[in-house]
Amino acid sequence: MEIILSVIEILVVLVLIVAACIVFTNAVEHLGEELNLSEGAVGSVLAAVGTALPETLVPMVAIIGAYITGSDLKTSEEIGIGAILGAPFLLGTLAFCITGAAVVFFSRTGRRNTDMPVNTVIMFRDLHYFAIAYSISVFSSFIPLKPVKYAIAALLLVIYLIYVIKTIRTASQIPEGGHEELEALYMANLIKFPEKFRLLSILFQFLIALGGIIILAHIFVEQIKFISETLHLNPLILSLIIAPIATELPEKFNSIIWIKNKKDTLAMGNITGAMVFQSCIPTAVGLALTPWVLETEAWVNIIVVYLSVFVVYINIVANKGVLKPSALISGGFFYLIYLIYVIHKIFYAG
Repeated sequence: MEIILSVIEILVVLVLIVAACIVFTNAVEHLGEELNLSEGAVGSVLAAVGTALPETLVPMVAIIGAYITGSDLKTSEEIGIGAILGAPFLLGTLAFCITGAAVVFFSRTGRRNTDMPVNTVIMFRDLHYFAIAYSISVFSSFIPLKPVKYAIAALLLVIYLIYVIKTIRTASQIPEGGHEELEALYMANLIKFPEKFRLLSILFQFLIALGGIIILAHIFVEQIKFISETLHLNPLILSLIIAPIATELPEKFNSIIWIKNKKDTLAMGNITGAMVFQSCIPTAVGLALTPWVLETEAWVNIIVVYLSVFVVYINIVANKGVLKPSALISGGFFYLIYLIYVIHKIFYAG
C-alpha cells in the first residue's frame, strides 16, 4: 500500500514540477528582457543555473550532510559522485532526446518545422567550455595528490566564472532574431504592481517558482529513494539514473516550452549551459570533499556522454548551424545503452 501511495505522490509531484517550470520560464524571459540580456545569456546562464540547482543540491547534501551528521561517509560519497556524474549524463543524452522529440512533435502539429537554426557562437561556446571542464574533471580522478585536486577544484570555479562573464558580454552583441512579444508576467496577472516595482515582481515570481522546483525535486528524490529501498534495488540505480531523472526535469520541460515557441537558442542553451555548470560547480565539490576516484561504471557513463555530445556537435557543423532533431534524439540511444549496461551489471554481473 505504501508503494502505491508513493507512486501516486510521485505522479502528483511531476505535474506540479511541470507547472513550476512554466512559471519559472515566464519569469526568466521577463528577467532577461528587464536586464536587456540576449536569448543566449538568458538560456545559458539564468535558466541553466536556476534549473540546475536541484540536481546540484543532491550531491552537496549527500556529501556535506554526511560530514555534519557523522553518518556513513563512504556511502554518501558514492551517492554524491554518482549524482554529480549523472547530471551531465542525463542532460547530454535524455534531455537532448526529449528536446529532439519535442521538435518532431510540434512540427507534426504545424507549430514549427524540424530545422533548428541555433546560434553557433553560443552553442559552440557552451559545448567547448563543457568539453574542457568535463575533461579536466574526469581525468583528475587519476591524480592521487589531494592538494592538486583542491587546486583543480578552484580552477573549475574560475573556468565557470570566465564562462559566465564571457556569455553575458558577448551574447548581447549577437543578433538572434525571432524575438516574440512575451506573454504577460503571471505574477502581474495576480497582483497589480506599480511599474517601478516591475523588477521586484519578476524576481519574486522567479524565486517562488525556483523554490517550488527545488522543494518538489527533493520530494521526488525522497520518494524514489523510498521505493528503491523498499524494493531492495542497488543504490547505484538511484545515484546514476533515478535521482538525475527527477532533478533534471526542469531542463527538459523548460526546453520543450521554448521549442514550441521556436526559441531554439534558448532551448538548447538551457541544456548546454547547465552542462557547463554541472561540469564545474558540483564537480569542484566532489574533488574537494571526496576521494574522486572513478570506477568502471563511471567511465562507461563518461564515454557515453562524450559520444552523444560529439554527435550533436558534428551535426551542427555539417549542417552549417542548423541542428537536426535526429541528432538530439540519438541521445536517447546512448542513454539506453548505458541503462542496459547498468541493469546487466547489477542483476547479472553481481
